[in-house]
This record gives sequence, structure tokens and C-alpha cells, in this order.
Amino acid sequence: MKIIIAGAGAVGSHLAVLLTKENHDIVLLDEDAQKLSLMSDGLDMMTLNVSPISINGLKEAGTPQADLVIAVTPSETKNLTCCMLARSLGAKKTVARIDNSEYLIPANRDFFTSLGIDSLIYPEVLAAKEIVAGVQRSWARQWWEVHEGALVILGIKLREEAAALYNQPLKDLCKPDSPYHIVAIKRDEETIIPGGFDELKLGDIAYFMTTKKFVNNIRQMVGKDSYPDVKKVMMMGGGRIAVQTCHLLPDYIDVKLIERDPERCRKLTELLDNDNVMIFNGDGRDTQLLLEEGIRQTQAFCALTPETETNILACLAAKRMGVRKTVALVENSEYITMAEKLDIGTIINKKTIAASHIYQLLLASDVASVKSLTIADADVAEFDVSEGALVTRQPVMKLGLPKGITIGGIVRGGEGFLVNGSTQILPGDRVVVFSRTALFNQLDHYFKKPEGGLLSIFH
Repeated sequence: MKIIIAGAGAVGSHLAVLLTKENHDIVLLDEDAQKLSLMSDGLDMMTLNVSPISINGLKEAGTPQADLVIAVTPSETKNLTCCMLARSLGAKKTVARIDNSEYLIPANRDFFTSLGIDSLIYPEVLAAKEIVAGVQRSWARQWWEVHEGALVILGIKLREEAAALYNQPLKDLCKPDSPYHIVAIKRDEETIIPGGFDELKLGDIAYFMTTKKFVNNIRQMVGKDSYPDVKKVMMMGGGRIAVQTCHLLPDYIDVKLIERDPERCRKLTELLDNDNVMIFNGDGRDTQLLLEEGIRQTQAFCALTPETETNILACLAAKRMGVRKTVALVENSEYITMAEKLDIGTIINKKTIAASHIYQLLLASDVASVKSLTIADADVAEFDVSEGALVTRQPVMKLGLPKGITIGGIVRGGEGFLVNGSTQILPGDRVVVFSRTALFNQLDHYFKKPEGGLLSIFH
């Protein structure tokens, strides 16, 4: 697949590296030659020092033959213009990074499609949604709803309170009629898509798939009843992600937002007129300030500054002061494993979230959404099953799915069901699949339309 990426910033460079590893034909362009020079010489891609809104530059990049153009420069206007020009030049699909949430309203979708823009991505909004999902459930590391909550995926850190689950085969723990399945396990630096003979261990992060009515049962089973419901949140850093998070948090949660830049504080008072948000000018690393503002009475702490190290250290300090739920923005991917080992809590990586969203445009099969598990080397995808797809021809146990891939559940007629070996998948079902990232490229064999093409995957 020929893919042109406009913008060699954090998101664009991350995408370029990932897609190059999948042997796509990548062209990365940027007006800033220095940004392009930072890309590794060992990567098999073409770089062009041209403007993303230059017609001649886009032609030089091969836009008329492009399967996908991704515009992720810091300028929303340039991204939109780049996509419109690319489509008029012959690009098959386009995606633009934006910073105006109004554009994401479903009623505006047809308008942007008419302009030649197939998809809009606002990484800060996507990150904010992840933060809100984590904050609302202080006892879970990750929470993801499939098809408006028909199925729920929970990532939960297993501690001493879950001892009853340890050291027994999953085939005994998760029987065919159990109201949950364990679909992935993160153990130290290893990611396991488990089989029936795998076992849970102390310290694992277990990913459960269930339906909403059984969520509380799982909470009790893993011993998380003592975790308080979040009513008060303290937030460090007043950037775009923090603003979007404040907008999305429910009204019953009170927020104290600490920002050290006085001018940004003044701007925040204009952006956040929510009655439940208080803005303070100060340094969120100041322990005395945190104590004075009541951190010991706070159930959740979010460190959302641009500085990864600062966010990790701030969350560690908040935990020492008694906060049960912490969320850290970890933009440097190399720090994700370290943050997890330090037991930070929910880890947010904007680049990974954005990559998962854009990934949908690269699949040959009908994919409703893709989610990276962030701390685990695994991905989750929702497939809409087409007539004639291989996955519909035999029960799940006879599909021959490779080890490392599992089907967790299906949504049929708006209702969620867990899957066992005898489940027969039907056309029109929405199927939730878990896979080690390295194996995801094998799924197209099962889910693509009979005339479909090649599936590609990145993490």
C-alpha cells in the first residue's frame, strides 16, 4: 500500500516507523528539513522537504497513486487543505488531524466527505476519552465498551485480594457458561493470549470480556470492592488533553486543575467555565500545594503535562499520599514499560491511540474499531462479518485460529454474547478479536470479504 504522511512530528514520525515495518511504501513529507533528518537512516521510506499544501510537492510524493494520505501537521488548516488537494489529485483515502472538536459531530461527517476527507482524527479527544473511562472506574486499568456497551473489556491488575483466581487452569476458571472470559494477560514484559491451560499469577494484568450486568461480579471476584468511587480528581497540566478531559468528565466529579503558567491559567478560565472545575496557578510537583488543596481526600490524580518523567514522578508521589487511582500521560513510548513496572496505574500514550484509529483505514476487512492495549503487545479489533467470510463457515473451535489469537465475543441484534468453541458466527455479527500484534496480519484470511485484499497491521 502506498501511504503518504504529511507532518514529521510526534504522531507522523510514529506512524511512519510503524508502517515502514509492515513493508508499506511510505513517503514522509514536511516543511522542516530538520524534523526529517531526525528520522532513522535505516528506515525504508522516502522523505521529502516540501509543503503539505504544495500541489507540485504532493505530485512529487506520488499522491495520484496513493492509497492513503495522512495529514498530521500541527496546523489543522494545512491538514484539511492537504487532504482536499490529495483527493482531487487522485488519492483513494485521506485522514486529517484536527483540533476543533465541533468537526467531529456526526452531522458534519457528510460535509467533510464531500470535501474529500474520509476521516478526522483529534488525538487529544481520543486520549481524553481513555482518561475519562479510567477515572470513572478507579479499580480498572482499562475499560472499553463494544457496540455501545453490549460487551465490556476490563484490564485489571491482580493483587493479593484475587488469590482465589491464581494457579488454576483457565479452562476450570472460565467455563463455557461463565459470564466472563479472560482474553489476554500481561505478565511482566510478556503478553499472553491464553489457552485453557494457562493460569493467572499475582501481579498479572488480566483482560476480562463480559457484559455490563456482570461487571460488578468481576469487581468482587478480583477483590476491588474497597476501591472508592471517584468524586474528586486532581489534575496536573492544563494542555489540550486536560481541557478535553474536563469537558468529558461527568458533572458529579469535581476537578482541581493545577497549571504553572499564569497566562495559560487565564486562558483555561475561558475554556473551562464548568462549575465543577477549579483552576489553580502552581506547580503540581509541589507536595505542600497538593496537601493544601486536599489531595488526601482525592480519589484520582491525572498527570497530563508534556513531560513524561514529570508525570510518572507526580503519580508516584500522589500514590504515596494515598491516591488510589493515578493516570499518567506517557508520550515517550520507551517509558511505558517502566511506568507499568512502577505500578503507575492507567497509562495514556497519544501516539498509540492515534495509530489505532488510523489503522482502521488500512484494513481490507470491515473493521468498526481497533484498540491498542497500550501496555501489552496486543490489539483488539471489532470486525463486521460479511456474507461468505471464512469465519462463518464452521464453529469457532474448527476455524483453526493460530495460537495467540482469540475471539472474545460477538454482538448480534444489539445484544452481546461471549464466545465458546461451539459458537457459530453469522453474517452481520460484530466480532471482537484479541491478538498478539505480530499475528494480526493473519486475520484477514478469516474476516475479509471473499473478494477482499491484503490485510496489514501495526501497533
